[in-house]
Amino acid sequence: MALALFDLDKTLLGGDSDFLWGEFLSEIGAVDVDEYQQQNQAFFDDYAKGELNIDKYLEFCLTPLASNPIKQLKAWHQQFMAEKIQPILLEKAQKVVNLHKKNGDRIIVITATNSFVTRPIAQVYGIDELLATEPEMIAGRFTGKVLGEPCFQIGKVRKLKQWCEENNETLEGAYFYSDSHNDLPLLELVDNPIVVHGDDKLQKIAKERDWLSLDWT
Repeated sequence: MALALFDLDKTLLGGDSDFLWGEFLSEIGAVDVDEYQQQNQAFFDDYAKGELNIDKYLEFCLTPLASNPIKQLKAWHQQFMAEKIQPILLEKAQKVVNLHKKNGDRIIVITATNSFVTRPIAQVYGIDELLATEPEMIAGRFTGKVLGEPCFQIGKVRKLKQWCEENNETLEGAYFYSDSHNDLPLLELVDNPIVVHGDDKLQKIAKERDWLSLDWT
């Protein structure tokens, strides 16, 4: 048995749930449409270039969580799942998840996107264990702040190592599936790095290092 780690956005999904959540909030009028979409796109572009200021981005994207009661947020999320996520679920991704389950591997989604957005998506794939950026919650409401370290770049590695210590697991024989060069710190750490829908920078690295590269669309 080994760990099978999956990035979520553009890996298990045929799109980016964090970006789509921002688009969804704009479409339903939960945020100022023009300003929010412009900033959302700018942050998305910075991420693609490897230049994302994660602290500023999280302040931006967690503000709507802090501005609305959890009951309303959950209702919106159900609509978001139906309208934005269901169309980009990938059958080939589900088959790979199922194969790891059959092999007895322990499966974890590990993503920079916050757990409010991502946990229900991971569960659709039958994955209950999630390492994500955790939005702080006090007295039943989100505060707009992050609890602990963001699960991003080297932060993914640190969160995973802490999780391994707490769960008596090792990275021996571990798999990690990802699309993004932002995940290089973790891809370089595991025995089985696998590129899925890789961005240009990651595809080049995968070719140089002879990493397996897949397309699940």
